[in-house]
Amino acid sequence: MSAVAQKKYDTGVSDTEIKIGNIMPYSGPASAYGIIGKTMSAYFRMINDTGGVNGRKINFITYDDAYSPPKTVEQARKLVESDEVFLIFAPLGTASNAAIQKYMNTMKVPQLFVATGASRWGDPEHFPWTIGWQPNYGSCSARSSTATRSSKSCFPSPLWGRGAEPNPNVWRSCLVYSTAVGVRDASGTSNA
Repeated sequence: MSAVAQKKYDTGVSDTEIKIGNIMPYSGPASAYGIIGKTMSAYFRMINDTGGVNGRKINFITYDDAYSPPKTVEQARKLVESDEVFLIFAPLGTASNAAIQKYMNTMKVPQLFVATGASRWGDPEHFPWTIGWQPNYGSCSARSSTATRSSKSCFPSPLWGRGAEPNPNVWRSCLVYSTAVGVRDASGTSNA
């Protein structure tokens, strides 16, 4: 067979399939976000039902990490070393993603569209295989003049993990803003 006729794909990609991994908290303190993984699964099923991507089916493999960084490391290793995925797509959580960032970059497996607002995901010089997705936590609604946008997400949380702390001046502004417009907390109690 000539060199031109030989096909060479990256790990996780063949003529018929693209393996995409995902790590999501289907259990644990952030299990409400598990719906994101279920929605992605449904979307990729729809893509496959309509012919896939250039004739290739998406094999979407998603695992539960219970929002626990040690479990995230275990699941990332399983996806990369056993399942041999092409990339890990939209894994959730700052601490969880921080726990696998060096591993993913060492293995040269894309950690694509990290679902966390920490600023550390935009460092292509040191972590070229990691790409963030959502806006930085520090740029939250203090820049927004609309009262329809909740600023509740601006308050510091231990679940954010190190490197995800917002600028204190920004979240102080968010506190003032949310007090003024009467943002409600998860229990429905207004702070106004």
